[in-house]
Amino acid sequence: MLKQIPLAAVHRALGAKMVDFGGWEMPLQYTGILEEHRAVRTAAGLFDVSHMGEIEIRGPEALQLVQQATTNNAAKLADGQVQYSGLLYEHGGFVDDILVHRVAADHYFLCVNASNQDKDFEHIRAQNRWNCTVENRGADYAQLAIQGPRAAEILQKLTPVALSEIRYYRFRDGEVCSRPARIARTGYTGEDGFELYLSPGDAAEVWQALLDAGREAGLRPCGLGARNTLRMEAGMALYGHEIDASITPLEAGLEWIVKWDKGDFCGRARLEKQKAEGVRRKLIGFEMRGRGIGRDGYEVRVGGQPAGWVTSGGPSPTLGKNIGMCYLPAELAQPGTAIEIVVREQPVEAVTVPLPFYRRPK
Repeated sequence: MLKQIPLAAVHRALGAKMVDFGGWEMPLQYTGILEEHRAVRTAAGLFDVSHMGEIEIRGPEALQLVQQATTNNAAKLADGQVQYSGLLYEHGGFVDDILVHRVAADHYFLCVNASNQDKDFEHIRAQNRWNCTVENRGADYAQLAIQGPRAAEILQKLTPVALSEIRYYRFRDGEVCSRPARIARTGYTGEDGFELYLSPGDAAEVWQALLDAGREAGLRPCGLGARNTLRMEAGMALYGHEIDASITPLEAGLEWIVKWDKGDFCGRARLEKQKAEGVRRKLIGFEMRGRGIGRDGYEVRVGGQPAGWVTSGGPSPTLGKNIGMCYLPAELAQPGTAIEIVVREQPVEAVTVPLPFYRRPK
């Protein structure tokens, strides 16, 4: 039996194609991935991402636990600020990539990937030797994401919170449709937008109100298909693809979330050793030059020899070309390297390019 998000019946009524995603029944698309993708890039899209997990750490020594469990420096956060970070195993591979929200000095709110929630909770709890508590709160929250250049304009119709005062990677607790909501200026699309954390019982009302408020502005309900093409264009990592237990932040181009000056954290010793020895493989983008699409898991060759693998790949609706990300030996993971992607046992020409593929206009 697949796990159900609070609005599953609403999505079926809208004609969404529902699929199994990490054990959850989720909407893949409504009117089509291409149309939904373009709506987010040009106007706005509304996503139900209530499968995502939430973990809360509270207590006088909550910061100490967050610092031990995560790679980034949570001591730099102010109340109402968000931070992208990583949970690592002692061997340096990813348990998960997460968002850390500082609600107060003694209260941290973590958004984690859906399929990893229970694992993340146990991983954090096992490290807790401080005066604080760790709570697995995923069942207590629904999460909606409104993304795109007109997202703020649409959401502002439904909240008294001054959205212009919420800077990127900041949040405020307030109301949407007179319902309590945590409003975070974050997202997974490469566009401006907001992620709303709500009571599951309020999600249907807020979902419908956002659709109504955004109809004239071109807002569309969007599924996981468009979410994937949008994040891929923006060069954002997806757990199980660009990052997993075998991949370290240094290999994934995420050393910027590792703060060496913060003190000890889980996995630090292994990362220090890897940094000293030099990273042997790195993540890089690619564009297809021949006919074909480089799909997840396809072999990558250089000079006719196996060299790496594709982590994510597919058509880019914004760029009008086939793109992807792959791991290659560090010395080859440089823009401009001629590579071949093995598509249906046939090598197809491609070239490595810098990440991200797309940056939104300022």
